[in-house]
Amino acid sequence: MRIFYNLYGDFMELRIRSLREDRDLTQSQIAKILGCTQQTYSRYESGEITIDIYNLVKLAEFYGTSCDYLLGITDVSKPYKKTS
Repeated sequence: MRIFYNLYGDFMELRIRSLREDRDLTQSQIAKILGCTQQTYSRYESGEITIDIYNLVKLAEFYGTSCDYLLGITDVSKPYKKTS
């Protein structure tokens, strides 16, 4: 049984997989960036487990997008600008 802790779980799974595949990256390569195993990353993509906020931010920074985009809250992939 799959349990989602947010309303956007399906979008996130599709988005992180799509972004990885568009860049011809393997799950192992992304797992190294996140500091987790390939199996753990695979479980993020399948929705078996929920990605923690720290790794969500790392992915957003790596892909140059926002966490909101990864979660499916927005369709705008451009990251937010930091303000001082």
